[in-house]
Amino acid sequence: MKLSDELPTDHRLASVYRIGAGLCGVILMVFGSLGFADQLSFFDTDGSQVAGLTSNGLLSLISLLVGAVLIAGAAVGGNVASTVNMTVGSLFLLSGFIHLFILDRSANILDFSMSNVVFSFVMGLLILTFGMYGRVTGGLPHDNPYWRRRHPEQAEREAAARSRAAAGGPLRDGSAQTLR
Repeated sequence: MKLSDELPTDHRLASVYRIGAGLCGVILMVFGSLGFADQLSFFDTDGSQVAGLTSNGLLSLISLLVGAVLIAGAAVGGNVASTVNMTVGSLFLLSGFIHLFILDRSANILDFSMSNVVFSFVMGLLILTFGMYGRVTGGLPHDNPYWRRRHPEQAEREAAARSRAAAGGPLRDGSAQTLR
């Protein structure tokens, strides 16, 4: 089974995925652009600040690229945007943990400070939440497309019961339903 087989293709949650990817992508693009506007050196680790975060040319470039990936995911929309959000959000969280351990070391080539680590965690959780919204939980409502996709037999029974009720046909116990 492929991942695309498990996901519904057209549902109302697609707008949440698109908005999340687009919004976070724009934030990263602005941050990266401000870094380039300040003409930061590519591998400089002197603590140059952009929008309250330390940065260098490499971090600005990475921010622009990741922002472009998120905006491209938003443009495609649907399950692609959700998957892109979950992937990028996970990478942000991973980056936050890695940089937490290499603060004040020579391996910190992106010039991360503690504020960058916190930003990475917050942005990662935000992007991840946008990607998982309505998709990953134990209590999905029965009209959720992911729930219907994962429980096809029960979804079919419920749809048949709804159509019988709408038509005023007999219920399961043999009695007729009256519409008011």
